Amino acid sequence: MKSLHNEYLSIATNIKEDRIEYQCVEVNMTGFLAYDASLPYKKPLIILIHEWWGLNDYIKSRARQFAHLGYCAFAIDIYGNGQVADNPTDAGKLAEPFYKDTLMTKAHFDAALEKVVSLEVADTRKTIALGYCFGGGMALNMARLGANIHAAVSIHGSLSGVSKINNKINAAILVCHGEDDKFIDEAEVQGFKAEMKAVGAEYYFKSYAGATHAFSNPNATAMGEKFNLPIAYNELADKESWKDIIHFLDQVLKSE
Repeated sequence: MKSLHNEYLSIATNIKEDRIEYQCVEVNMTGFLAYDASLPYKKPLIILIHEWWGLNDYIKSRARQFAHLGYCAFAIDIYGNGQVADNPTDAGKLAEPFYKDTLMTKAHFDAALEKVVSLEVADTRKTIALGYCFGGGMALNMARLGANIHAAVSIHGSLSGVSKINNKINAAILVCHGEDDKFIDEAEVQGFKAEMKAVGAEYYFKSYAGATHAFSNPNATAMGEKFNLPIAYNELADKESWKDIIHFLDQVLKSE
């Protein structure tokens, strides 16, 4: 398959956006779908998992970016009921149950996946889970738990997580990590690399000098200053990680 990045970036697009409603048990969820309606065939599927702030404008903007590259991008509502937070206290309360109960997280992820694979626009032969911060850690956990995905991408996400299903990871993995991330110490980095090696995972670890937690989010600097958090936007790391992500996705789509 040709590079989606090279093939579609310069083509005039007709980006369509939809609110997609679905359920997990009794929890109502509303995801955000973006794709290029001018492409007359199914598009490779990317499941986007939001930061701990919830399904807000930032993750929707990323869905639009992937749609412009020819992907079917579905930003899912992991929390359910459209819950979002605008401060760390509330965000932590929303995220904590999903850190503690990863099987619940997987159930919410699987419900979103089941919904989107039924859509005519999604090509599910190669499905990617991709997340930012909280969502990055959750994407890695979906790979560990054997979710029906072919690859997982974590952008400034946590690296420690649940035990692997059958002590094996089948999905290819990309980690984009800020070297100055105060939430993830060197021991966690080395522990993750040892874990990947132990299970024979196909993984790529990219680190960016001077980048802190949340380096890809243009709103991070203001939020860090407002709430005294060690987070900041890093334009260089954002651009470099975007290139690394696109290259990785191209390789995943080309593989047998």
